[in-house]
Amino acid sequence: MKIILDDIICKEDLYPFTLTRSAADIRIGILTIRERWERLLGKKIPILSEVSEKKINQNVKCIPANVIPSEKLVKALQQNKTLDGSKYYSTKINYPWHIFQNNDAAIREDFDLITRGRKSKKLSSGNRVIGKDIFLEEGATVNHSILNTSAGPIYIGKNAEVMEGCIIRGPFAMCEGSVLKMGTKVYGATTLGPYCIGAGEIKNSILFGYSNKAHDGYLGDSVIGEWCNLGAGTSNSNIKNTAGDVKIWNDNKKEYISAGLKCGLLMGDYSRAAINTSFNTGTVAGVASNVFCDGFPPTFIESFSWGNKKYELEKAFDHINNWKKLKGHFLSEEEKKLLSDIYHQKK
Repeated sequence: MKIILDDIICKEDLYPFTLTRSAADIRIGILTIRERWERLLGKKIPILSEVSEKKINQNVKCIPANVIPSEKLVKALQQNKTLDGSKYYSTKINYPWHIFQNNDAAIREDFDLITRGRKSKKLSSGNRVIGKDIFLEEGATVNHSILNTSAGPIYIGKNAEVMEGCIIRGPFAMCEGSVLKMGTKVYGATTLGPYCIGAGEIKNSILFGYSNKAHDGYLGDSVIGEWCNLGAGTSNSNIKNTAGDVKIWNDNKKEYISAGLKCGLLMGDYSRAAINTSFNTGTVAGVASNVFCDGFPPTFIESFSWGNKKYELEKAFDHINNWKKLKGHFLSEEEKKLLSDIYHQKK
């Protein structure tokens, strides 16, 4: 039986992250949703698009792309069981704040999936360790830091580096090539995707990949896309000073909806914040935004914002390319086409 992940039915409510990717390519835990499917099934998994929708036959099983697969779900599919409603759907991320709200469980499940039957590389004796669920991939280095797994596992990816003096409380995952700078304080459940930089204080947050929070400042209950940069001293509020309900802008419904009591910053790909930016509770920033202003930025920042003006598209391309070159990458023609489409769709 062939499985296809249906992106069409769930994509719009996961703004801004699905402007530039399928819901299946959202990182939660250690892996993306698609990567977890492929590990569990041992094969590549396609995404349903509007073009391919007509080609589906009875031998194809469509699964919502925002479903985080469990071994129970995969077993049911392999046994060709009828998936009645959400019986086998252990977790679905319907809205972007569900990413950080479910990151704890996702890290634990991915940790077990990735490390089962494998042996960790040796951790330096110069570290202080509480607990035992720590796994280091090839080339990972951790020096003179405190690692506490009493609340969840710690995963250090290939060639990742934890510099001196870091304090990490699991569950925590950092993927290939990521770096925690000296003295970083990390609370679970936090994920640094591939080639990210973390510093300051980070709690229950996910950086998808190639993004930087490289200086002091607080990031909590937040999701940061790819190729983002938070300037030195940037912080976000994750709870209102009334301790009341946090309302988040939903671009699909064109209204603010409840995210619960805690939600920090939800920042789309290629966006940046100036030094000492202070983000309000429950701020949503679209893609390719350059955030700077006097006082607090608004709680909804449109894509391609340049302060309180609109970015010139070619200037946005130049600036994104400059940031990508810092990590040995370049803005591709495919990325330019995608960003141009988003830019011209804006009203």
